[in-house]
Amino acid sequence: MPALELIDAQVRDTVRRRGLDPAADPDAVRRVVDETVKAYDERSLTGAVPALSDIAGMTRDVFDAVAGFGPLQRYLDDDTVEEIWINEPGRIFIARHGRTELTTTLLSPQAVRDLVERMLKPSGRRLDLSTPFVDALLPDGSRLHVVIPDITREHWALNIRKFIVRANHLDDLVDLGAMTQQVSEFLEAAVIAGLNIVVAGGTQAGKTTLLNCLAAAIPARERVIVCEEVFELSFPLPDVVAMQTRQASLEGTGEIRLRRLVKEALRMRPDRIIVGEVRQEECLDLLLALNSGVPGLATVHANSARDAVTKLCMLPLLAAENVTSAFIVPTVAASLDIVVFIRRDASGTRRISDVSAVPGRCEDGVIEVESIFRTEADALVRADGYPPHADRFARSGYDLASLLAPDETTVSRRAQLAEQRDRRGPA
Repeated sequence: MPALELIDAQVRDTVRRRGLDPAADPDAVRRVVDETVKAYDERSLTGAVPALSDIAGMTRDVFDAVAGFGPLQRYLDDDTVEEIWINEPGRIFIARHGRTELTTTLLSPQAVRDLVERMLKPSGRRLDLSTPFVDALLPDGSRLHVVIPDITREHWALNIRKFIVRANHLDDLVDLGAMTQQVSEFLEAAVIAGLNIVVAGGTQAGKTTLLNCLAAAIPARERVIVCEEVFELSFPLPDVVAMQTRQASLEGTGEIRLRRLVKEALRMRPDRIIVGEVRQEECLDLLLALNSGVPGLATVHANSARDAVTKLCMLPLLAAENVTSAFIVPTVAASLDIVVFIRRDASGTRRISDVSAVPGRCEDGVIEVESIFRTEADALVRADGYPPHADRFARSGYDLASLLAPDETTVSRRAQLAEQRDRRGPA
């Protein structure tokens, strides 16, 4: 029997005899692993068993197999790895600094199924033929998504999206180069003033991180209710209640959808509502909440700020047949104040590329959108738009004109553009 299998079996036997729970008491399991590996190494000196070439590596592999998630644990522990996914047992990928890498890790189909079962155990969520998709949260806060055949062609498909906290506040995003200091100060003022803000972007663009940083700017006196599919957001405020959706039971009952959470949030005396991601008909209930005077934050998948506004006009139509664009479009125009678009560039860097205002005007079913900040030649500069509700900024102690005065980057960029136009001469 190979050394790894032998030591693994001995450790598991000792863990069972001592009644240890690897998830609840990993330190005790680590001591058992250390003791077992040491005893094996001493036996190898007599020639009874093969010698170990890498004692530290063996200790890590056995501990990961017993108390962690096996060969995937090294990627979960690596802070440079942002996402892990398995297309088939022999093709395991990771994303590092926004770039995709094919790993050398190989698993068997049974090993993948065993890992998924272990990952789902703490959440209580299930995966079977009647429920071939599952979303769950791992103990470290990573988000797990699994799909099984016959929805997939042959193999189980697994995604683990790690929530790596590189930024807790808007100033942290400035340090990371995601935005300028002026944009940070404006967004912080907009949050404090109680404007309704939607963060838009593609997959892995950094929407959740930006939403988390915006939420951290909410005044500490406010009561915040958070609605998510699975818990991801975490920000340092004293009065926060977070809720997540729930799958239906085996009998098909007990499902709690995101739309229900938004409705229940309104009964919980919220000063602010946050929806982790708007995907479906819950958009209608969020808009109604925002239109009733409860400020909110949310994210949405979109290709631009304007596309985000268009999508928010379409999603509520999924709620019921009697919901029409004639009602939704003016509601979106009246409810939404700011759209922040964030993207990931070819190098994997995440940056805000547009901050737009929704002044509240619409014509022929089209909502007017104005850029407050936009990207010009890879620089985020001041545009011509102004946010609505200047009075709210004033009541919160902010001078909107000072916040939006062109900074050095904007002045320099405009001077460069003017010089280029002068060189080209008249068209």
